[in-house]
Amino acid sequence: MSTVLTSKGQVTIPKQIRDALHLAPGCVVDFAVNEAGDVVIHKSGTAKTAGPDRFEAARGRAEIKWRTDELMALLRGED
Repeated sequence: MSTVLTSKGQVTIPKQIRDALHLAPGCVVDFAVNEAGDVVIHKSGTAKTAGPDRFEAARGRAEIKWRTDELMALLRGED
């Protein structure tokens, strides 16, 4: 299996390797070089937390039943 190194030094881990190591987005991986000069990748025991979903706070539903004309008057500043 081979992959291409980007100009930023990034590579895509092939799907077969991701599946074998049970890697998912957000997983932390460790790289090492063994005595033979081979690069070894290990799934780390910790997971990288991305933090709260930035859209979660915006999700929801209005509890007030607005009528269209009332809402438009409120938004336009009409009295």
